[in-house]
Amino acid sequence: MSLVIRRRALALGAAALALPGLGRAQAPMQMSIATGTTGGVYYPLGGALANYLSRGIPGMSATAEVTAGSVANFQLLGAGRAGILFGQVDAAVDAIRGAGPFRGRTVPARAIAVLYTNRMQVVTTAAAGIRSMADLRGKRISTGAPASATELFALRLIAAAGLDIQRDFRGRERLSPAESTNAIRDGKLDAYFFVSGIPTSAITDLGATPGTQLVLVDHDQHLDAIVREHGPVYFPEVIPAGTYPGQTTPNRQLSVANILAVREDMPAALVSQILRITWDNREDWARVHAAARDFTLDVQKSAAAGIPWHPAAEAFWRAAGASLT
Repeated sequence: MSLVIRRRALALGAAALALPGLGRAQAPMQMSIATGTTGGVYYPLGGALANYLSRGIPGMSATAEVTAGSVANFQLLGAGRAGILFGQVDAAVDAIRGAGPFRGRTVPARAIAVLYTNRMQVVTTAAAGIRSMADLRGKRISTGAPASATELFALRLIAAAGLDIQRDFRGRERLSPAESTNAIRDGKLDAYFFVSGIPTSAITDLGATPGTQLVLVDHDQHLDAIVREHGPVYFPEVIPAGTYPGQTTPNRQLSVANILAVREDMPAALVSQILRITWDNREDWARVHAAARDFTLDVQKSAAAGIPWHPAAEAFWRAAGASLT
């Protein structure tokens, strides 16, 4: 079934949820969940979420869709081709403003949950001789899949570090993390950017490659430059040593929050059901991927969400005990 057909079915099912008296005879619903590439964190968490919603909401069949990532996800939401999305806050802010890659087309997105932190990881190996952002000059890099939040963040970080994406690199690819890992193994790439929860399977695979010494490049010193240009959606964090095979030192990097988002016109009853089921399954979700351990009441804050809450989500989190401030 196409995403468009799913959207039509979702609209019928959402309307049924919005009407009183239909709780026991809800119309069939198809829910498309926009996630990311298979080598990232959104996809396994989205698959589990689809399972929870399919089991928990009578008549619902939810499906996790592989996508390029956050920018593509908000574009799909704006086009009515996704019901729920995983996305980064920087892409969310651009989406509701119609800025950057959205080119004047605003997306009526609303946050329903703050999830976990996405870490920008500048990935290379000892053999490439790259120890700083400046060392990337003249190298072959990948800035992430087209229409991904990795690409959005990577281009901003590259500019903040004083590098020119058009002139300062021997080559630039736009690959997924799994493709980037394979390209480094094959000697076709020197470094790549990927923003995700940790650990990320593609980076773990690179670190576990025999004869390879993984290196994550520090870049938190560029925070002020990137915030001056794009606002306070980024913040410094540290990836502890040992997060990945062969990672011997902490990685001082920049991060951005992740959210679940829906369209502003999603019926309140459906939003409430989605959140209740997701929250009730949070312990299982954390077993699917460690990043979901950070899905807590403490992180449900308006500043972290970056964009306005859906009113039903705001009511849900306040009732659960979150202050949202």
